[in-house]
Amino acid sequence: MDIGFPTEGNRPGSFNQTWTQPNSDNMQSFTIHSGVVATLDRANVDTDQIIPKQFLKRIERTGFGQYLFYDWRFLDDGTTPNTDFELNQPHLDGASILIARKNFGSGSSREHAVWALDDYGFRAVIAPSFADIFFNNCFKNGVLPIVLDEAQIDEIFERASQPSPYQLTVDLKEQTVKDSDGLNLTFEIDQSRKHNLLHGLDDIAETLQHEEKITAYEEARAW
Repeated sequence: MDIGFPTEGNRPGSFNQTWTQPNSDNMQSFTIHSGVVATLDRANVDTDQIIPKQFLKRIERTGFGQYLFYDWRFLDDGTTPNTDFELNQPHLDGASILIARKNFGSGSSREHAVWALDDYGFRAVIAPSFADIFFNNCFKNGVLPIVLDEAQIDEIFERASQPSPYQLTVDLKEQTVKDSDGLNLTFEIDQSRKHNLLHGLDDIAETLQHEEKITAYEEARAW
């Protein structure tokens, strides 16, 4: 994004402001999503477990999915899948909704944790509670974090316990979580965050909704 900082040809009196609209693919919108459920029956899953620190040197937001839950997904050689780990079960191939226990995303503030979940294919994470920074980072990256009470989470774990794919449908507009066998749960969400997710707006795109006012202000500034 070129914000028109002064250069030799752009001195006071010759200000030239140009805004470039963000790529609409930067953040996916979230409306209704149906997907296979993966359950992670562990509390206090921290961000170093979600994406270990040795993989944080990448400069792109993409490519982190291959390292998601790395220390749990692979044996000590770093390449052989750990068949005992939940996400490595064959019927969870392509899972896009993660069910977890309380305090998911605790630990460091690394945004890479959400990038890894998103890059792996998860569109929603459902848990009884989340660490605040992780929770906020989800909304900035198009991943929907849903808070349900522990009894509701227990019910989903029970329904997903069979060794066959179990699917949920998350409807953000209606704020519901449903399955095909009578489960119908509702969740709360901040309305401004709901709006941004429905329209695929990250912080930059949300700011650029006020492009005309920003441009007018910059043009009126005296350098």
